[in-house]
Amino acid sequence: MMMRRRPLVRAAMVGGGAYAAGKARQRGQTRQADEEQRLAALEQQSAAAAPAAAAPAAASGSGDIVGKLKELKELQDSGALTPDQFEAAKQKLLQGS
Repeated sequence: MMMRRRPLVRAAMVGGGAYAAGKARQRGQTRQADEEQRLAALEQQSAAAAPAAAAPAAASGSGDIVGKLKELKELQDSGALTPDQFEAAKQKLLQGS
């Protein structure tokens, strides 16, 4: 009878190990699915908020010459515009008003 208990114990250990591994995998998949849902929700929120934030900026910047001049100066300071390009854009902006 002692010979028979060892295969049962071994089977119980293998089955218990397989159960634990399966549960760990399931938890990992659930965690990954939850993370993907949260990321999708954040992407939707940021996509909805981006156009709403851009609209007031465009509306307020359309008639604000000082703001546009400051933006041009920042572009020149960052190296995106040369001094000649800055002067040409400034003259065009001032003549358009």
